[in-house]
Amino acid sequence: SPSKVLSKEEVLARIPTVETENLTGGVEYHDGQFDDSRLAVNLAQTAADCGACVANYLRCTGLIKEDGAVSGVQLVDSLDGRQYEVRGKAVVNATGVFVDTLRKLDDKTAKEMVAVSQGIHIVLPKSFLPGNSAVMIPKTADGRVLFCVPWHDHVVVGTTDTPLSGHSEEPRALQEERDFILEHAALFLTRDPQPEDVLSIFAGLRPLVKSGDAAHTAALSRDHTIVVAHSGLITVTGGKWTTYRKMAEDVVDQAEMVGNLDNRDCETRHLQIHGWTKHAIPEPHMALYGSDAAGIQKLMKQQPELQEKLHPQLPYQKAEVLWHVRHEMAQTVEDVLSRRTRALLLNARASAEAAPAVAALMAPELGKDAAWVQEQVTAYQQFAKGYIFTEPESTAPRG
Repeated sequence: SPSKVLSKEEVLARIPTVETENLTGGVEYHDGQFDDSRLAVNLAQTAADCGACVANYLRCTGLIKEDGAVSGVQLVDSLDGRQYEVRGKAVVNATGVFVDTLRKLDDKTAKEMVAVSQGIHIVLPKSFLPGNSAVMIPKTADGRVLFCVPWHDHVVVGTTDTPLSGHSEEPRALQEERDFILEHAALFLTRDPQPEDVLSIFAGLRPLVKSGDAAHTAALSRDHTIVVAHSGLITVTGGKWTTYRKMAEDVVDQAEMVGNLDNRDCETRHLQIHGWTKHAIPEPHMALYGSDAAGIQKLMKQQPELQEKLHPQLPYQKAEVLWHVRHEMAQTVEDVLSRRTRALLLNARASAEAAPAVAALMAPELGKDAAWVQEQVTAYQQFAKGYIFTEPESTAPRG
């Protein structure tokens, strides 16, 4: 529906907690939102349903070349250390902010194509922004955009755009980013969020593509870019969630040429994603599973104790953990609490307290012992500390 101008009174009717000082009115427009971790899992399931071999926890440590052409990859399983070699007619490097590492393995002289930008968010209780309207401040004092968005019965506030010289697998919010978000949230919300109100703080890295000469990073592209090296290594980076099908289509078109494969029409434009359903699912945390929700509900009928919540402050139930292990390749407590659910981001402390329950459910499924449970709980609780706002920890990258 078209956007429309709102009077001050209309803004306050929709968002009673917005700051009234200097408020003259607003503009209403509509946008979409999604759960990124659930969509990532559903896409992996969709690929597997279409016959792809999907593997997690495999790290690429080297490229296999024949006569100067890339013909495969060397992999190591980062959970048990086993090594593998996989060959293919085309090799795609789609590793986000890490693409340049593999490009340099392929060609030492490759110029870096990605500049890394960090964005952080904080999560607040729903009371800071009741209702289902979001707030978007198009231009703060330093020219940035600020969002306060209802999400999973909580409120997400962000973001920043901080150029970084390096990148790590576990980025951390910088002090100036923390200050910026809290100060600006206070300017636009009637209740000023205090550090102790923040349920979780998290940072993410955007791969921005340098255009032209790498020395000039002013012209950075947020669109996706595909580069084919002399060796045939196909690199795709940049881009965003909203254009992922187009990115995939463009990459596969390149792979067909590089690998001398049959040129087929792309079918993903109309492909339904794993879990799609027309049926309404009343429970919000179950709705995220789509048609798979029925399988989780069946588990709870068979074993009523699996209806228990993992933690009183989190929406998730024990049956979901079994589902994550059996059908969604969850291998660690962090997989469940950070990448199959959003527990870590909704409430970092509660997720740490839920870790023992999650490890106890996973161990028999994975054939693991008590030592594994202890190791997993300790590792996860240490990891979750980095998401608790009131305990800033060092920004040194994890190993």
